[in-house]
Amino acid sequence: MMARIFSGIQPSGELHIGNYLGAVKNWVQLQHQFETFICIVNYHAITAPYAPVDLERRTHEMAVGLLAAGIDPSKATLFVQSQVPEHTELAWIFNTLTPFGELERQVAFKEKSAKQEQVMAGIFNYPVLQAADILLYLADLVPVGEDQVQHLELSRVIARNWNSRFSPNAPYFPEPQPRLTPTRRIVGLDGQAKMSKSLGNTIGLLDEPDAIWEKLRPAPTDPARQRKTDKGDPDKCPIIFQLHKAFSTDSTVREVETNCREAKWGCIDCKKSLLAGMVAELTPIRERATELNADPKKITDALELGSSKARKVAKTTIREVKEKMGLPLAVGGA
Repeated sequence: MMARIFSGIQPSGELHIGNYLGAVKNWVQLQHQFETFICIVNYHAITAPYAPVDLERRTHEMAVGLLAAGIDPSKATLFVQSQVPEHTELAWIFNTLTPFGELERQVAFKEKSAKQEQVMAGIFNYPVLQAADILLYLADLVPVGEDQVQHLELSRVIARNWNSRFSPNAPYFPEPQPRLTPTRRIVGLDGQAKMSKSLGNTIGLLDEPDAIWEKLRPAPTDPARQRKTDKGDPDKCPIIFQLHKAFSTDSTVREVETNCREAKWGCIDCKKSLLAGMVAELTPIRERATELNADPKKITDALELGSSKARKVAKTTIREVKEKMGLPLAVGGA
């Protein structure tokens, strides 16, 4: 039986290359190797203030980006979280089994709560919903970055707690294991913080070549290279060389490294070479997005298909969970 993976992404609107390199490109490959569930987690998104019309637009844009980047609805189950109500139902069940101290120790909670005068319960319980997202589909693996491993550990704790209480002889929930993404955290164009829309240091996945160049051109490079004749160290280039390794061919990466170390070209030449590699990979994605936006029904159909497939699995899980917990089923089903 094929192992199952689950991944979630918040509907932040149009994807940027940090999302693409850090997660989505990996999902496109994994969908051919595993039974894959990819969820646009809009319930998670409402833990921050938002305008309803913006959330709807961002959810649509995220679906377009995922489909354009190569997520295939015939291979992967792509759906919107709020269209599968079993997510929140299982989250409440898990709230009754999650130690308060475990949630207090979550790094993300500490970081978010430190920035807010009034901390909502949704921020505190966020990891419980994450656990429900994963365990609802009995996922074996979760593709994550290194910074997300702690949340996945909590999912295993919750699975363990539930199993020990309600299914001790034959554990029902698997303890999902991390599958670390091959691309490490993508630094933003400021060369300092993680690439993030809120910081304005991103390149949109669907940006036109001119827009990409306007963002690449001023990006910081090795500070030792003040003049074109100064020799540099690509490993001290905070973002451009990292992006070369993601978008350029192996031969181009070697050329970049040699030309930087030996001062055979300047940083602008290096950035122009990077632009060529990015345009070659991103242009087909932008063209597919244009086609999808011209036919919105394709997006709606893909999400409806995904929600139907997700609910079939989710309903089975909830029914079996309730039976084991002694909770009456709803009339006509789970």
